[in-house]
Amino acid sequence: MNVLEHLIDTYCDGWSASKPEERERLIRAALADDATYCDPRANSLPIPNLLEHISEVQAKRPGARVVRTSVVDVHHSFARFHWHVVLPDGTTLPEGLDVVELSPDGKHIQKILGFFGPLQRRSS
Repeated sequence: MNVLEHLIDTYCDGWSASKPEERERLIRAALADDATYCDPRANSLPIPNLLEHISEVQAKRPGARVVRTSVVDVHHSFARFHWHVVLPDGTTLPEGLDVVELSPDGKHIQKILGFFGPLQRRSS
């Protein structure tokens, strides 16, 4: 596993950690101090708000895990990867896609932009 895959997996593990202290440790290890997060339900959250958002999501799906399901595709300072949520009974929710921007030193995630579910095919 390369450094970027490890960074992305640490971020996903942060979404999966049930203990708040472990969640914060993982998220802070993966993200730059001034990182922001955006998905269809949250916009430009700094780390403290992201941690609160993750807690709220976990409260709705106790025991769920976020798992990376693709390679990490990278160019310049941007990367993308697919993920899905695995419920405690093994059921998976539709796959999502995150696009991340890396910090200038390449050691942390600076920005995260998340999308839920697959794209719909364009009608002719």
